[in-house]
Amino acid sequence: MRHQTGALRVILGDQLTPSVAALRDLDPARDTVLLAEVEAECTYVRHHKQKIVLVLSAMRHFSAALAARGVRVRHIRLDDPDNTGTLAGEVARAARDLRPSRIVATEPGEWRVLQDMRGWEELCAIPVEIREDDRFLCSIPRFRAWAAGERVLRMEFFYREMRKAHGVLLEPDGTPLGGAWNFDRENRAPFRGRPLTPARPIFPPDETTRDVIALVGQRFPDHFGTLDAFAWPVTAEEARLALTDFLVSRLPEFGAHQDQMSADEPFLHHALVSTSLNLGLLTPIEVVRAAESAYATGRVPLAAAEGFIRQILGWREYVRGIYWLRMPAFAETNALDAQRPLPAFFWTARTRMNCVRHVVEQVRDHAYGHHIQRLMVTGNLALLAGLAPAGVHDWYMTVFADAYEWVELPNVHGMALHADGGTMASKPYAASGAYVARMSDYCRSCPYDVRDAAGEGACPLNALYWDFLARHRDRFAANPRMAGPIRSLDRMAPPHLAAIRTRAARLLASLDRAGDPPASA
Repeated sequence: MRHQTGALRVILGDQLTPSVAALRDLDPARDTVLLAEVEAECTYVRHHKQKIVLVLSAMRHFSAALAARGVRVRHIRLDDPDNTGTLAGEVARAARDLRPSRIVATEPGEWRVLQDMRGWEELCAIPVEIREDDRFLCSIPRFRAWAAGERVLRMEFFYREMRKAHGVLLEPDGTPLGGAWNFDRENRAPFRGRPLTPARPIFPPDETTRDVIALVGQRFPDHFGTLDAFAWPVTAEEARLALTDFLVSRLPEFGAHQDQMSADEPFLHHALVSTSLNLGLLTPIEVVRAAESAYATGRVPLAAAEGFIRQILGWREYVRGIYWLRMPAFAETNALDAQRPLPAFFWTARTRMNCVRHVVEQVRDHAYGHHIQRLMVTGNLALLAGLAPAGVHDWYMTVFADAYEWVELPNVHGMALHADGGTMASKPYAASGAYVARMSDYCRSCPYDVRDAAGEGACPLNALYWDFLARHRDRFAANPRMAGPIRSLDRMAPPHLAAIRTRAARLLASLDRAGDPPASA
């Protein structure tokens, strides 16, 4: 009979941080750390091939680093013949084989995993301790307390609280450096020709990653995306190199150019650290302090440092708080009653809309798109066309290497689609083609005319924008932030508006005929 060991410490694929709560009092002489690559986590949505490679390779590298420190690691590989295919199954199998005195885990990032984790104690008949994930800078209880005291849950107010709480970019008296809490006006420069952009740091796959690439290619051949350009950091060391490269090469120009898009350059001045943050290879506090230090030492302007820090300390923490505050009902929100299925070109890129084609091709090849491509190209089209939130959310979860439900669901339902009815944003982020023309070079080589709304050659975003406003006029008429667009709609000559809406109806009918193909298309 086996003797009872110490604790079984379960580490999930997005908890690859040596200081994560479940490992904090690790006893290497008695405890065992479990990491499990399981089919269910690869297929609950049909993740991009690069996303699966990224997570599995990072898990294997993390296991190797623990073992090198003398930690006993039980790492179940995806192709292990005894693999049960589920996280609960592997926890139960480890408990049966090792007979631990208890199971220790860190709270997961997704609601469905937490429900699963809460059943482990009964499943394994031993105590299970679920610890707070304190890698984040705002705990869930703290966010709930903040939300309880606010009439509207706006990120800007939350962000100011986080700046104060963590002493970031503050004067000694607690006021913001530069006299303002954000510098959005300096961080929204229109596209004036692609700025000289330093090359993205490349991390060529090592033997471990090459093995995983081969396994994923064999196991998930029909999943979306390509693997040829895989170059994401898979270790903490690589992640810190990527962060340093950003701070030196791209953060100085990040602020002014962060909302721009280019057909020739998918990455521009963006940080490309979200995959590492969401895996746990980097912690948010080290990223925030590194950017703050870059400003303090005169290497980057305040507007650039603040704009980047706001995405980490403000937006990232805020969307996580909203997710846990509103789940599970948040996943069912559909305030605008959007019902249209996702068109085929979201998978195939076979569309004449140059902006959409470029973004879909980019995510196919790199599993990456920056926030404006997500919000104001694919998200804006989905909003204007009335695409069903569930299908849009599934697409976002599928195509991006940094996608986890806690971050994607609020961004899709709350920001892109206004499906939450205004919890996160006071107005829908609806825009015509003029926005895309101002912020990118996509329109220059597009067969559609961005200056026209009603003609057969008119930019589809224009007709769909005015049709969206007309469909939802009554809902938004009393919204002060929608007053300008509604006035413009009301001043439009009825025959012209009718022509625009006829054009929109034809476009929407063509979307309906397109349907939603398999993700392998």
